[in-house]
Amino acid sequence: MQQTTNTVLMIRPVAFRRNEQTLVNNFYQKTGETLLPATANAKAQVEFDDLVAKLRSVGVNVIVVNDTLDSDTPDSIFPNNWISFHQTGDVALYPMFAENRRLERREDVLDIMEENGFYIEQLVDYSSAEEEGLFLEGTGSLVLDRENIKAYCALSERSNEELMIEFCEDFEMNPVIFEAFQTVNGERKPVYHTNVMMSIGETFAVICADCIDDNKERKMVLDCLKSDGKEIILITEDQMNSFAGNMLQVRGTNDKRYLVMSTAACQSLTPKQVTTLEKHCEILTSNLDTIESCGGGSARCMMAEVFLPNTEDEEDLD
Repeated sequence: MQQTTNTVLMIRPVAFRRNEQTLVNNFYQKTGETLLPATANAKAQVEFDDLVAKLRSVGVNVIVVNDTLDSDTPDSIFPNNWISFHQTGDVALYPMFAENRRLERREDVLDIMEENGFYIEQLVDYSSAEEEGLFLEGTGSLVLDRENIKAYCALSERSNEELMIEFCEDFEMNPVIFEAFQTVNGERKPVYHTNVMMSIGETFAVICADCIDDNKERKMVLDCLKSDGKEIILITEDQMNSFAGNMLQVRGTNDKRYLVMSTAACQSLTPKQVTTLEKHCEILTSNLDTIESCGGGSARCMMAEVFLPNTEDEEDLD
């Protein structure tokens, strides 16, 4: 299995704003943010378009789908939470914590993927778990090491252990389950998504190990990464709060690797951390200040990786 892809799906927002339904456990949303919804959306569109342009300029294939005004979907800019695309041709749909985020799931996105030449074998739909109050928010909840068939998950209200194990059984991956916390107003609160505290590339892993309060769990996670030959870049909780854990490695022209992150994330890194990361791939940054402060997500959340086989490749196998 490949760990990186050269194709990502991104959803261009039309009604982006601070989502009041996710504020309860996404501590990255800035509650003091006072932008009017129309202003926030306009700024987010500029940031979105800039990131898309930068990705395309280095040869990343970006499939842009426009959100619609048919439903209230302020967080549609983060598609990786509701859908994931796999090399087997399988597509997974996930149960979402916020009711208005459930409206982001769109069947027409599957049609668009097929129109772009990708083959879909089957749909694996976990969304009915919402009826039981159980959630697993895609590659926000799951940080996948596809090459080493491992799925890392920090448990939270949005990342249910039972569902995570079901996913691992369905996709034949080994679960690495732990708890991660961050300090909020002097209290330790669960990190809402695993992908804000860790990112796994082909030869490295960025992780805020300080979030894993249990010593045995912390050692277990780090040992898992080391056993697969990953160079570990440790980040602090302050750096995590600047989205330094929310990165994604992608492929561009001639299979060149890039590590995509926000400007704020990159600026929070030390020169030594930057040098270490640049040994593995080139860093690509883009300003996402509005998306980060209002949406509580960053670069990685905006990109749903596409690993689906090409239709032509499937026809050749028939």
